[in-house]
Amino acid sequence: MSADVTTLASRDYAQPIFAGMLAAVVGSASTFTLVLAALAAGGASPQQAGSGLLSVCVAMGLLNVVVAWRIRTPVSFAWTTPGMAFLLTVGEPVGGFPAAAGAFLVCAAMIVLTGMVGPLGRAIAAIPAVIANAMLAGMLLTLCLAPINAVAEMPWHTLPILCVWALALRFARRYAVPLAVCTTAIILATTTQLPQGTFDGAWPMLVPVMPEFSLDAIVRIALPLYIVTMASQNLPGIAVMKSNGFTLQPSPLFVATGVASAATAFFGGPTSNLAAITAAICAGPEAHPDADKRWPAPIAAGVTYILFGLTASLAAAFIAASPPLLIQAVAGLALFSSLAAALAAALADEETRLPAILTFVATASGITIVGVGAPFWGMVGGIVLLLLLKRNRQT
Repeated sequence: MSADVTTLASRDYAQPIFAGMLAAVVGSASTFTLVLAALAAGGASPQQAGSGLLSVCVAMGLLNVVVAWRIRTPVSFAWTTPGMAFLLTVGEPVGGFPAAAGAFLVCAAMIVLTGMVGPLGRAIAAIPAVIANAMLAGMLLTLCLAPINAVAEMPWHTLPILCVWALALRFARRYAVPLAVCTTAIILATTTQLPQGTFDGAWPMLVPVMPEFSLDAIVRIALPLYIVTMASQNLPGIAVMKSNGFTLQPSPLFVATGVASAATAFFGGPTSNLAAITAAICAGPEAHPDADKRWPAPIAAGVTYILFGLTASLAAAFIAASPPLLIQAVAGLALFSSLAAALAAALADEETRLPAILTFVATASGITIVGVGAPFWGMVGGIVLLLLLKRNRQT
């Protein structure tokens, strides 16, 4: 009897652990080198950029582990990918990288303030569920198209992964995604060629950076970074969790990410925030059929992030040398169930179907207006149309 219980428990933990590891790989695959490039564009030396990457990996790793463990909810954290893309375009501020670190610190303080002001947190938590599901579906669509695109571009790499996934769906549904991940890992390990000198300096070190404050850096970096992080990461992150049936209290989470971001700023690290797309992997049905057993997924992701941070140079080189479309393809397979559930929930009610479709197509469009990404504008458009149609029905 005890052996059966142990076997059942190990099965319950295996699926969310694989999902969490996949989330960390997906979260790092397309943005690991982006963070390094953005920090370098902000004036960081190679040592400072490695320190910043290490610090933010450790910070979001600890956030994932501690918060998920404490509240037993699969809430996930990541760095601000849109913010790093923004920093890459802005470049080095007046005062160099210390001024950029000062801007990171100011942004962190504003995020903490957002968490401490009650009405702001309540407004974020009040996003309609139908809009949240439509926004999630729009965010997931691009990744869910990746397996199809990968078949066209690299069939001999992708078809074995799809075959393993499809057969596992038929005979061992719970392990379809973990088996696809293992197949992908084998293919990458046997086909990826690391460049010469990859192992030189593979262990980054924390390098203290004393933040400096300049009006140029605050106006050009801190304020836009705060807006982009809240609109393109934290709001979609709350929506993703809501669409998967998890209602969060956003204020404490904002305070936690703000405090973590303030700490990493002293080592050149960028802002931490709620995860969006990778949160769907950890909180969605592929992490576990039982929603109450998905919380180990962010813990596994957090440990993986910390390991990536400790080998930042090696991980960045391996990820950069791997075909990004192949990594996106296996992520897309993991998100099929989440996409189907989000679309079904978003389109279930005929009265809210048009606002949901508007949110979905606007989010899926990938547009960026005044530095703010498509999920925010999809959410705004959907809510406005929802309120407009509701008012018309009342009149």
